[in-house]
Amino acid sequence: MKTRVFNIEKLARQNVLRLKPYSSARDEFKDFKQKMIYLDANENPFENGVNRYPDPQQRNLKEVLAEQKGISDENILLGNGSDEVLDLIFRAFCEPKIDNVITLPPTYGMYGVLADTNDVENREVLLTQNFQPDIEAIKGSIDANSKLLFICSPNNPTGNAFIPNHIEQLLKDFKGLVIIDEAYIDFSSQPSWLNRLEDFPNLIVTQTLSKAYGMAGIRLGICYASKEIISILNKIKPPYNVNELTQQKALERMLHISKVKNEISSILSSKISLVEQLLEVCFVKKIYPTDANFILVKVDNANKRYDQLLTKGIVIRNRTTQSLCENTLRFTIGTTEENEALIKALKEIQNG
Repeated sequence: MKTRVFNIEKLARQNVLRLKPYSSARDEFKDFKQKMIYLDANENPFENGVNRYPDPQQRNLKEVLAEQKGISDENILLGNGSDEVLDLIFRAFCEPKIDNVITLPPTYGMYGVLADTNDVENREVLLTQNFQPDIEAIKGSIDANSKLLFICSPNNPTGNAFIPNHIEQLLKDFKGLVIIDEAYIDFSSQPSWLNRLEDFPNLIVTQTLSKAYGMAGIRLGICYASKEIISILNKIKPPYNVNELTQQKALERMLHISKVKNEISSILSSKISLVEQLLEVCFVKKIYPTDANFILVKVDNANKRYDQLLTKGIVIRNRTTQSLCENTLRFTIGTTEENEALIKALKEIQNG
């Protein structure tokens, strides 16, 4: 596929393009593999494992990611969770009070929060009744100041992946940046859009170690994009946004990818079993298709069933307030024992 002409500098905020990024001590000296005496960064010299500033570009971690994903490390930006990555995208490309972004509810709530935080209009275009993008409605909401289009696939809270042809059409037609949030891609049978970076210069793919990799506590978000986009984001990235402990734990986990894959297989197997058991619960009205590690379920009374499960010591997510999600509950796939406890509790409350 031939890459279309795309000038990222016309999309970025002019003050960001003019900005000279802060240069930290560890930006100026980069050869961390050498045995050196470091007297450049005003650190405490007594070694305790974290007395030195972390690598601001997380080179070791990016090297492993690049090899596993089959791309260049120039296409990678790491952040303090995906939320920081998304915020950087807003700050680099959206002019407050002028530009707008497009989101597709029901979807991840932070897109709207970040739009409000950055004083950028959020144009919400509801998904269709089967939770797919409404292409014509999206096109109708676009104007000259539409900078970002957020696509969460597999989607949260619905769980389904979007039809690839629909996403490709939006990538071709939208003149701004298309951000595909793939937080749950490791659970999906669909391939990652990471494989199409070279085809679409306006494509940004975000992923995370919080879900399939089981590292929500370390807050490590990943942004994949053209080196031109990554270069702009690096200009405004805080110098030490990914701390040393996060880098160490992430690298350790990435080097044991076979264990991660085994855990993913276990979760997917448990999901199949849980769906079958949910069908036996009388107040479950519908189980929506899912490509994620959770199941969205329509019930008779979501508020009532949520409260009842709390009394059984089980915390789920009540999504009934979300667009198109009236009387729905979201169940994350747990361990075998946790799933069994959930089903037991559901059957105990079904006559209540």
